[in-house]
Amino acid sequence: MSDVYAARRGLLRDRCAAAGNAAALITRPANVRYLAGGSPRGAVLLVGPGAEDMLFTVGPPTGEVDEGRLDDRLAVSVLPTPGADAAVAAADLAGSAKAESLAVEEHHLTVARYRALGSVAPRLRLGDLGTAVEQQRLVKDEEEIACLRIAAEIADQALGELLESILVGRTERHLALELERRLVDHGADGPAFPTSVGTGPHSGRSRHRPSDRRVEEGDFLSVCLGANYRGYRCEIGRTFVIGTSPADWQIELYDLVFAAQRAGREALLPGAAYRDVDRAARSVLDSAGHGEALAPWTGHGVGLEIDEDPQLAPTAMGKLDACVPVTVEPGVHLPGRGGVRIDDTLVVRPEADGGPELLTITTKELLAL
Repeated sequence: MSDVYAARRGLLRDRCAAAGNAAALITRPANVRYLAGGSPRGAVLLVGPGAEDMLFTVGPPTGEVDEGRLDDRLAVSVLPTPGADAAVAAADLAGSAKAESLAVEEHHLTVARYRALGSVAPRLRLGDLGTAVEQQRLVKDEEEIACLRIAAEIADQALGELLESILVGRTERHLALELERRLVDHGADGPAFPTSVGTGPHSGRSRHRPSDRRVEEGDFLSVCLGANYRGYRCEIGRTFVIGTSPADWQIELYDLVFAAQRAGREALLPGAAYRDVDRAARSVLDSAGHGEALAPWTGHGVGLEIDEDPQLAPTAMGKLDACVPVTVEPGVHLPGRGGVRIDDTLVVRPEADGGPELLTITTKELLAL
């Protein structure tokens, strides 16, 4: 993997040079991990000047799973002073190396930290790197997709085991904790995000925080969970009915959301506009009278963060590339009654390769549990 990380840093270095910047300072943890293989607490990465890149940390790397595994060819500088700022130390080095300019992630820096960088190296011209690294992260290589595929398998396993257990009488909070335990049991580094379990009137809500409400016969049960595997995060959401026979309104609502989700999935092809994927799913629900209550997006990218570019939303600009993993997650919530949410993680693939690759494969059939 060292060659992979070096190549990623090389692409960024070339981009900086083209923009007239001698070096780049990476402070956003996910971006540091993408370029360095790991991101110890408080670490920043200086890409250039010169041939050698350097990671600055506030303490020795611990080797913990959540830090990742650093590129063993990357130089590491552990700050000797407790409470020191790694970003300031990196800017100081760039200034002492007589770099004229340094591109920084302004969208991640606080005003105070930005001023500190300028004060330690006053002759260094600070430029804005913007979202250059995030855009570089957009298209995943096959190793990254393999990690997402394993994360999806873990999430599918955890959810499948829960469906085989007795659910009536258990609280949303209890079910969420059990799912997160099962994720770790099956090899996840941890949950990709706080697990959401919604029952009855809570079902179908996006990112519902589990409560002490207990599962009852006749409820919709909506679950949204994800696994974090080697830093890569996936997402799956399903809705079920508790009892032997769903009510007519439950079947009708479920079929509607399923049709919207299918339309969104089928629109995931290289070259498709982000907003067109959103429109494909949204129009199904809008035509049924649910337009005003819909979430502002239909899906989003996933990777080292659970919510990254691209955003599949009505005003989103841009088009999909192959090998971009995204979620498609339409849902409808009826206040006081509940609702349905169906969520998958997929990888955009060309039609010649079979179209979008579905990573989360738990059945989308309306099951009565």
